[in-house]
Amino acid sequence: MTTGNVTNAETLRADILRHLTFTMGKDAPHASAYDWRLALSFALRDRIVEPWFAATRKTWETGAKRVYYLSMEFLVGRLLEDAAINLGLRDAASVAMAGLGVDFAALVGDEPDAALGNGGLGRLAACYMESMATLGCPGYGYGIRYEHGLFRQSIEHGQQREQAENWLTQRHPWEFERPESAYTIGFRGEVTRRAGRAVWTPGETVRAEAHDTPVIGWGAKWANTLRLWSAKPTALFDLARFNHGDYAAAAEPEALARTLSRVLYPDDTTFAGKELRLKQEYFLVSAALQDILRRHLAGGYALTDLPAHAAIQMNDTHPALAGPELVRLLVDQHGLGFEAAITIAVACLGYTNHTLLPEALERWATYLMGSVLPRHMQIIEEIDAWHAARHPTRPHWVGIVKHHEVRMGDLAFITAHKVNGVSALHTELVKSTLFPELSALHPGRVVNVTNGITPRRWLKMANPALSGLITRSIGPGWEADLDRLRGLEPLADDAGFRADFAAAKAANKAALARWLRETQGLTANPGAIFDVQVKRVHEYKRQLLNILQAVAHWQRLRESPGDAVPRLRIFGGKAAPGYHAAKEIIRLINDVASVVNADPKTRDLLQIVYPENYNVSMAERLVPAADLSEQISTAGKEASGTGNMKFALSGALTIGTLDGANVEIREQVGAEDFFLFGLTAAEVADRRRNPDHAREAILASQPLQDVLQMIAEGRFSPDEPGRYHGLVHNIWHSDYFLVASDFAAYDAAQARVDAAFADPDRWWRMAALNTARMGYFSSDRAIGEYMTGIWGAASAP
Repeated sequence: MTTGNVTNAETLRADILRHLTFTMGKDAPHASAYDWRLALSFALRDRIVEPWFAATRKTWETGAKRVYYLSMEFLVGRLLEDAAINLGLRDAASVAMAGLGVDFAALVGDEPDAALGNGGLGRLAACYMESMATLGCPGYGYGIRYEHGLFRQSIEHGQQREQAENWLTQRHPWEFERPESAYTIGFRGEVTRRAGRAVWTPGETVRAEAHDTPVIGWGAKWANTLRLWSAKPTALFDLARFNHGDYAAAAEPEALARTLSRVLYPDDTTFAGKELRLKQEYFLVSAALQDILRRHLAGGYALTDLPAHAAIQMNDTHPALAGPELVRLLVDQHGLGFEAAITIAVACLGYTNHTLLPEALERWATYLMGSVLPRHMQIIEEIDAWHAARHPTRPHWVGIVKHHEVRMGDLAFITAHKVNGVSALHTELVKSTLFPELSALHPGRVVNVTNGITPRRWLKMANPALSGLITRSIGPGWEADLDRLRGLEPLADDAGFRADFAAAKAANKAALARWLRETQGLTANPGAIFDVQVKRVHEYKRQLLNILQAVAHWQRLRESPGDAVPRLRIFGGKAAPGYHAAKEIIRLINDVASVVNADPKTRDLLQIVYPENYNVSMAERLVPAADLSEQISTAGKEASGTGNMKFALSGALTIGTLDGANVEIREQVGAEDFFLFGLTAAEVADRRRNPDHAREAILASQPLQDVLQMIAEGRFSPDEPGRYHGLVHNIWHSDYFLVASDFAAYDAAQARVDAAFADPDRWWRMAALNTARMGYFSSDRAIGEYMTGIWGAASAP
């Protein structure tokens, strides 16, 4: 350790002890892991505050344009080690804690994951916030401070069960409460006309209160703010009801208000659930936009200058009410005319589309919208009429309000000056299939920004074995310039480097095997292929295809094991509580695992495991240890993906379809280092035109027939033989996501994986080249493209 690091460790140690005493109220002999973790977190947070304040002052002084990123999710994960690494104090923190007799790694593991997201959408938002800070782009992230997140998943008897997340039962040391930054949010009520202007009198109100978390960039040169809103009642407590003995009713205002910020994505299969989701989305955008306008006016700027000082990005369709709300604020509260207000709104707003699934492009019944947000329903209709008048050739079936529904995707498109897809293929499909008519009316509005991931978390922090090898091989600095990984390419032909690369992977696999033994009771073979598919469970992501092929593989092993390559299949991910088909797939995977793992003939060659409650921290265990990355969605359905990038960056080879960012990953790493299979997006569309495509594909594949027969007969559910009759029937007679049509090609691709893994020189060369060629997928590159192509923002001086 250098002299500077020793000094840092000594100073940090003193600050930790100060916070232990004066913030936590404990002395060292009586401190728990929780006390030590918070003391360390506060000491690190102290070191973030100075660059955070400096960045804020610089932004005010220069009048720099700010970026405002609106997202229903920010899946930030644990923050302690992430902050230490970006501050350059990871080693100092470890030394300081060791000097106090405390294991730094144990403190990192003690931190709960912030339950602020679900999957790729939220993790992308977190990566982008970190890259904005790294690039010195002034910005705010706006989200909701969910008390209970999506849910905590448990697996009981093979089935998913949902419990409330409890991350906020402990103090969250990274945030600052901002009670002075609070805004009133209205719902329902009535709209009247006074002096020729609309006046909305809400029937319900809540307060949005801010909680700020500083986001420090690499090298601690700049920090931005993640501002999360919690819902509070405007009338806190009804003392009169309490004094009359109606205790529950007395607390009702607080309970109803807090409902808005309790749970991410409440089940919307009921009318009450739909109403709550709509209220949540409006709660976020209204609080954010009121805050943005307050900050803009505090700078002394005219409202007509808002586009020069604020870029507002809608992360998917959830914040699509930003357009109508900004118009409402400008017209109703600040007196602008509609034409001026909508012009300002469009100039400020950008819209990132993340899905090609029609059901994910939210549509709200006009009755619901008009009841919950009556003024906004009027403004939405006015925006729709304004757009139709400006584009007289607009087809009659195109528009925001159609068939008694408000189409939020169309609303977001029309109120944004730029709409971006998140991979090259996805962007073309946004133009050609999702919004073809609107794209034709607005040439140049749809652009591409392929997703990216932060290398600081996903390589430097999550994979120290590999990142250490990289630094020894090409020197430091690649963390902020990921294209430098290309310097590893020549080393892929060096036997010594390949051995070191394989050793780093082996260390990660051994660590994961220990964790699986401790948490799952599974004794894994570290020499097996660690084959990983972890992501939100959805039919289009085709976890079903994976488990069906696993059954076919198991049957072949039983019949003729030969020189089979051992394999551990790891699944993970949550299904939406109301998504029965996805939850049935989870149960099938676990039922198959119970049978396969107990088979004495094959258990040394094939194991299957489904760790519960997949989150960022689990991903940080799985990604570095994976040999094979399963990216097997139906072509034309995945917008981009970011898990595919994380795995490839850590040297996992990809088995996948030409879908989402897989296309660009394959272009970057080379076709020969990617296990491609399956129909293309065009072929998928063509195949669906054949009503018998599923039956024909099954009849052409004896292995698939055998697998479906076993499942239908109850081989994996002997206690309930008919458990999966519906699932099997769907594959035979519908199979919308073309599992059967891609099965044979997937099975063949898996055989190619086995053959490559059996040749270590070939495998480790391929793995090293995957890492070396992933520089393009840095979130720094993506944010740079947003800054120049969409936001018109610049890095601060």
